[in-house]
Amino acid sequence: MPGSRHVRQHGRVSTFAQPERTPDGRYIRIGGRRWRATDPEIPEDAAARLRSGLMAARRAVKAAKKKGDTAAEKRARSQVHSAKVALGERGAPWWEQSMAQRRQRWDRGLAACEAEQPDKEYPA
Repeated sequence: MPGSRHVRQHGRVSTFAQPERTPDGRYIRIGGRRWRATDPEIPEDAAARLRSGLMAARRAVKAAKKKGDTAAEKRARSQVHSAKVALGERGAPWWEQSMAQRRQRWDRGLAACEAEQPDKEYPA
């Protein structure tokens, strides 16, 4: 289905609609709150890799907090931030950047994401 995602839950694949976008496409609404949307020009394979890195970093934050390891938590939070910047959800607004700047942003993010794998010490 266009505009929907497929998620595997409990061994089944379910489909749910994408969050509501503002008319300009720059923001999404979740739970009544407005969040910056991912840059729509990021190729899907690159966006998927960035989202995967983001989720791994979020799991690392949770694991580090559970262990009380503030240094690991700080590193993981930095990785979350880097992935969000690469996706265009933080930092300079993607709609104010040229295509070359946008491409450079997500390429740098992919390189950082792959180089800075979340802490192996605290697997999720």
